[in-house]
Amino acid sequence: MKIKPVKTAIVGCGVISDAYLHTMINKFKILEVAGCCDRDQQKAQKMAQKYGLKVLSIEEILADTSIEIVVNLTTPGVHYAVSKQLLEAGKNVYTEKVLAVELAHAAELVQLADQKKLYLGAAPDTFLGSAAQTARYVVESGMLGEITSCYCAFTRDGDVLNRAYPFTAKPGGGIGFDVGIYSITALLSILGPVKEVSGVVRTRKPERPEYGLEHFGESFQVECENLMAGLLQFECGTVGNILFDSNSVFLLPEKPSLVLFGTLGILSMADPNNFGGEVRVILKGNSEPFVMQQSHAYTDECRGLGVAEMAWSMRLGRKNRANKEMAYHALELLHGLVSSGQTKANVVLKSSFEKTAPIPRGYAGQGAFEFIEEMELAG
Repeated sequence: MKIKPVKTAIVGCGVISDAYLHTMINKFKILEVAGCCDRDQQKAQKMAQKYGLKVLSIEEILADTSIEIVVNLTTPGVHYAVSKQLLEAGKNVYTEKVLAVELAHAAELVQLADQKKLYLGAAPDTFLGSAAQTARYVVESGMLGEITSCYCAFTRDGDVLNRAYPFTAKPGGGIGFDVGIYSITALLSILGPVKEVSGVVRTRKPERPEYGLEHFGESFQVECENLMAGLLQFECGTVGNILFDSNSVFLLPEKPSLVLFGTLGILSMADPNNFGGEVRVILKGNSEPFVMQQSHAYTDECRGLGVAEMAWSMRLGRKNRANKEMAYHALELLHGLVSSGQTKANVVLKSSFEKTAPIPRGYAGQGAFEFIEEMELAG
């Protein structure tokens, strides 16, 4: 049968849009990118010129019945409003993380998508890359035995990032909701849902000084968390620890930790904010790790992979992997940590999700044949 490409547009032409457009246009035949939109016309024109696209208004996107997917790349604070407008107009939506800042708003979006029988997907999609898929392959092979515990840790320097990217000082832009969600999503994709959490969430030194020439000597407020620690109890029985701290140092390249401990071995995964990277395994009876060969495709930067996978899912009539249920569960988990920190009590999560099948194994980083990696998304 002949598969028709899915016509797609993006709303929001900030920094991350460049990575998305590069991937969506150059790596996937399933996507036909029609145009881009931003309330700042200069940003939209810059992206349109770079990629040979049309600049579209939000009204034009809503009215164009041939556009099937709209990718919401706005800042977290407006994800809900933009996604709701798109869903109400009958568009399938893929949004940057998080699904919405407020949990009630995210629940409304999930319900709206269900009512209208529309696809709603959400970043992060890095768990579809070779590193997380290889880690899942190792776990599900039984090589590590039963996974009894896990931990992940991540540090950044908010003093630098809050000034460079002001949204990181706003709700939804904190170290947990904006960055920690990569680690959490990777763990959820491998281990499945979490049933209960307890946490400590703080905003350390919420008033910070400005050093820019235009506002030197003034101050700005950090309105989100910059320290998040927690305990996760997974439905499968695994117990996990997390620590996300943006009061530390910013390393390039960044060096987060994500480790799975099993009865027969230990697995250390690469940065879950990336698609590829080494997966290291220590088997029982050994003291040094070996690097597991990549079992899956997508080793390079590939933001927009989730959009392409959703497009294939639409055409094949299946559930998309970076789906709204897992995105909502990850958001409820984060809110549960916040609530636990406030009440000093464990929080039982109300939501769950069904793990989708892993991406079929394929060629990792092979450049000999164009679009060879895309075949795996059709599986």
